[in-house]
Amino acid sequence: MTTRTLISGGIVFSVDPEIGTLPKGDVLIEDGVIRAVAPEIAVSDARLVDATNRIVLPGLVDTHRHLWQAAVRQIAADWTLGQYVEHMLLQLGPQFAPEDVYVADLLGAIEALDAGITTIMDWSHIIRTPEHADEAVRGLADSGIRAVFGYGNPWSPQAHWYRSDVVRVAERYFSARDSLLTFALASLGPEFGPIEEALVDLVLARELDVRVSTHVGVGLLGQARSVSELHRRGLLGPDLIYVHCNTCTDEEFRMIADSGGHVSISPRVEMQMGHGYPATGRLRAAGLEPSLSVDVVSGVGGSLFAEMRGTLEAERGWQNHLALGRGESLPELTITTEDVVRMATIEGARTLGLDDRIGSLTPGKQADLILLDVELPNLFLVNHLPAAVTLADSQNVEAVFVAGEQVKGGGRMLRHDLSALRERVRSSRDGLLKNWSL
Repeated sequence: MTTRTLISGGIVFSVDPEIGTLPKGDVLIEDGVIRAVAPEIAVSDARLVDATNRIVLPGLVDTHRHLWQAAVRQIAADWTLGQYVEHMLLQLGPQFAPEDVYVADLLGAIEALDAGITTIMDWSHIIRTPEHADEAVRGLADSGIRAVFGYGNPWSPQAHWYRSDVVRVAERYFSARDSLLTFALASLGPEFGPIEEALVDLVLARELDVRVSTHVGVGLLGQARSVSELHRRGLLGPDLIYVHCNTCTDEEFRMIADSGGHVSISPRVEMQMGHGYPATGRLRAAGLEPSLSVDVVSGVGGSLFAEMRGTLEAERGWQNHLALGRGESLPELTITTEDVVRMATIEGARTLGLDDRIGSLTPGKQADLILLDVELPNLFLVNHLPAAVTLADSQNVEAVFVAGEQVKGGGRMLRHDLSALRERVRSSRDGLLKNWSL
């Protein structure tokens, strides 16, 4: 039986240049797919969702987040990169049992959905055993989010079972290409591990026909010129996602752009942990439109609205700083609120290879969308639509749909017993921190 939902009377911010923005419009969902977007759609057999005084826009897309750290959120709020590696990766990481990974992934994905993020790349460099991988995938599946599971190796050298288990997980859980969950490799890469292991990951990912996400240009590690080395070996390509890129050179940006690669940035974590100044403007000057990510949820809050604002503030501050150094004032801002909304939607979808399915309110795409309540004090009266989106936050996310299924409504999550989850998270957190201290 066909199921239809009509989202009616909202301010429709489609992120589709052919549709544009509708000051008052309708979105028709049929069997999980967007069928029509128009000022008014007449149907008589659809469930009606009243979107009056609501902004209707595509679900947000986070292209790089370590969900496994959700249960110990805030613990890294004052850590440098070196402290994060020492305390989180080397001390706490080995304490995570598979059950801890399940609970954290479930919590982190629910947190993302609650904040209007309908798609996330789980950069899961906590796969210490095959059971850890199974539980991470189970947490994502149970949450109801659309996710790219980034199978990550937490150490060097790679475990003897690593390659075979990557293949096992890909074949067991991700054989259906049209499911909510898709697969990628989260590679330590040539800066956090040996170049030989990065090559193993690239070869394996290309055998499986999946993307590889890897950290490059991270602080002083960027001096390795890893992008240049991969270019020299003829290994760059459109299946690579480069995370951060702060200390990459402009020439390396051109290499990435020429090869069709994609970039994910996390300005808040980058500025905290000394990755180098966010490269947003330099990336865009090279023809690369980056996507946005929260990154270390143990260090910063999980809101992609906050990441949009952080991206704007960092780049605007930098450009104004440069202009003042030249004894000038900027005639206009070089990055706009609409730019960062695109980074958080369609550019995120492109980065993950999902732009044919999500990222805009386009007929034929999956119905991943959110409704923002503009009657709350922080948004009341919309005078500038992209600015209203970037000024929103989780409390404004009234409704969330993933593939047409409503997972949040009336400002509340609909599928999960949050009280029971809270107790599971508390038990996991207490066990992880019982014998650990700075």
